[in-house]
Amino acid sequence: MSAPGPDQSWQLLDGVRAETRAATDAELRRLHLVHDWCSLHETHDEDDAAFGDHGIPLAGPGAPMVSEFAVMELGAALGMSTDSAKRYIGAALEIKYRLPRIWARVEAGQLGFWKARWIAEHTMCLPLAGAAFVDARVAYCAHKVSYAEVERQITTAIARFDPEQAEKLRRQAADGRKLDIHTEAMSLEGTIEVSGTLDAQDALDLDAAINRLAADRKAAGSTESLDVRRAQAAGDLARGQDTLPFDGAKGGFETGLRPSSTTEKSIKITRVIDLHVHEAGVFGDPNATVGRSGRKPVLVETIREWCGAPDTVINLKPVRDLADHVHVAGYEHPDRLIEQDDLVDHHCVFPWCTRPAERCDHDHVTPYNKGGPTCSCNSAPLCRGHHRLKTHGRWSYDVLDRGTYLWHSPHAHTYRRDHTGTEPVLRQRP
Repeated sequence: MSAPGPDQSWQLLDGVRAETRAATDAELRRLHLVHDWCSLHETHDEDDAAFGDHGIPLAGPGAPMVSEFAVMELGAALGMSTDSAKRYIGAALEIKYRLPRIWARVEAGQLGFWKARWIAEHTMCLPLAGAAFVDARVAYCAHKVSYAEVERQITTAIARFDPEQAEKLRRQAADGRKLDIHTEAMSLEGTIEVSGTLDAQDALDLDAAINRLAADRKAAGSTESLDVRRAQAAGDLARGQDTLPFDGAKGGFETGLRPSSTTEKSIKITRVIDLHVHEAGVFGDPNATVGRSGRKPVLVETIREWCGAPDTVINLKPVRDLADHVHVAGYEHPDRLIEQDDLVDHHCVFPWCTRPAERCDHDHVTPYNKGGPTCSCNSAPLCRGHHRLKTHGRWSYDVLDRGTYLWHSPHAHTYRRDHTGTEPVLRQRP
């Protein structure tokens, strides 16, 4: 393949620069429309409405509050989930109302919104005077200043204009202990990452206990590497397999690092994992290599190892027929209908929403008090916010097929939502 000539290279680069400028101009036009929409739906109603609409603060003090239902509708038009729309709109309001110098540079095309948005997201916690301080210190060089320098100016502003927040952050930094088990990020091989920061004594005790169990596994004949045996030892610790003196008999760890001051009793903790495996995988079909844990793929061989563990209790459930029509005479959704909804839709079915279905309400598409039955063809998961929007915000939706919905906004915009995501439907103007 021959290299492009000088003329072609110049044309390509000129084209890239032109498209970048066009994208910047388009983003600026969209920001103006967002500001106009927020001005149109500005409200001072601060009531904490359990159901109806109310104003919500999206930026720092001094920026207007906007109707929550208006934010949801604007988010749908932006092609964003409501949570993402709140962050985007909040940054747009923060820049316009609290960072006027930075906003002037965005309007002039001298500063990309992506950089201005990052600054805005970090100034929302500041009082108005603090935001003005950062605006004055950063605006003139925001297009080229490093993120680290912006952070230094924000830290200075917090210390000068919000000492209580500065003290709170200081205390948080002084005690940054945490332990995160990233259960929502299970790998195909069935592993989960663990990270954290512990007190030094706790960390030393944990390390000693894990080393001890890892050595016991090796003495018992394990041929796994030390890293693998340490990881397995953590699971043994979680199950209380003779590693910690819960009965107080030993008075402390065998390492002697930290004697136990109290007598504790063993607590049995049960972890339930829902697994889905095709019968071909159960009976050893070499082509059926992947099952599921929820929606996450897991190797069948990994599932087989889990099920073969000595302490594993297996509860077999009948296959839930997602095409089955569940119907009850009352208003409340029965468990079998809720489970069916969750397996069909997985998420809140409002456009672009990603809230897991198991954390959602279960809605009657056609309201029950208007003749809508409690059944499979009239039921769908909606998160609490979008449930309120549908009930009190003049949104409606139709079931096109099981798991496929057509949403209608108060301003005649239409969105098609199914298991693959959301697609705007072109509006037919009269």
